[in-house]
Amino acid sequence: MPVRNEVGFIERSLSSVLAQDFPMAQVEILVVDGMSEDGTRQIVGDFARRHASVRLIDNPDRIVPKALNVAIRVARGHWLVRLDAHSTYPPDYLRRCVDTARRTDADNTGGVCITLTRDESDGARLVQAISTSGFGVGGARFRVGGEEGPADTVPFGCFRRSVFDDVGLFDERLTRNQDYEFNRRLSAAGKRVWLNPAIKAEYYNQARLSGLFEQAFATGKWNPWMWHVAPYAFALRHAIPGLFVLGLLVVVGIGVIVRSGWIAIAVIIAPYLALAILASVRQSGRYGRRLLALLPPLFLAYHVSYGLGTLWGGLRLLLGATPVQRGREPWPGAGRYRAWTKPPRNG
Repeated sequence: MPVRNEVGFIERSLSSVLAQDFPMAQVEILVVDGMSEDGTRQIVGDFARRHASVRLIDNPDRIVPKALNVAIRVARGHWLVRLDAHSTYPPDYLRRCVDTARRTDADNTGGVCITLTRDESDGARLVQAISTSGFGVGGARFRVGGEEGPADTVPFGCFRRSVFDDVGLFDERLTRNQDYEFNRRLSAAGKRVWLNPAIKAEYYNQARLSGLFEQAFATGKWNPWMWHVAPYAFALRHAIPGLFVLGLLVVVGIGVIVRSGWIAIAVIIAPYLALAILASVRQSGRYGRRLLALLPPLFLAYHVSYGLGTLWGGLRLLLGATPVQRGREPWPGAGRYRAWTKPPRNG
């Protein structure tokens, strides 16, 4: 469990892990802390004093992929389960992960995230409505649900330890999107990523719309950087917001010059608004009718934030001004060159 300044979440998250119906004598819980300054370390230390299975590990680099790799090297188990501090886990979580992996012979197994609000404000409800809509988040099955079967990615993940010997560790150049890249790397290597919707985790999303939009921009920005180092990780659904915003910018530019160009804007906007309204009706039925009028423009703001992030990330990539272009390959042949070639065991 990589953490940093999670004082508001870490206690209930760790408590849910310790309450698993899995044989806990066979479990070690590694909390890798990015040098928290808010009391998180003290809470984890208290858990470690009371529970021999809990261990606090330092992560002075303060980035998630580094924390994951530190834990992988230290861990002794056959199954390595990546957990998130913003989530709580039902008692059957670990058992279902391992049972599903054994039944399907999958190399990484996961389930669905049930998005919860951090409070009862309308802002938090709107965040929940946007992030659980297929229209909003692009139909990711782990967010909106779906049938059991192979998937391009799953949240968190229960991994066979051997996969890290076969395809390497998490790419430390990717401070975001490292989990998606790793899952796509597994698939590129002929391994199986499996989603079982019976595996559920409850995830506490952003509390404010501004936080959701900032998150969308940052994720969008990192997408082209991930595609640069790992072309096999490209997915059309991640590129659509950027193409949508680019199309809007082009037709608006044309519309300024050519009067008939505004027809092109209507051709793009009209079907989008129709879909946004349909999605808003559905989500307001789930989360409150008072949200209906607000959701269509907020869907647009979310997609524009994501799309602008993608375009900005692409521009910086073209200018050679991204951290992934300055960073050293984590192992010979990582990423774009030979993603599915077995790396050296020293990672």
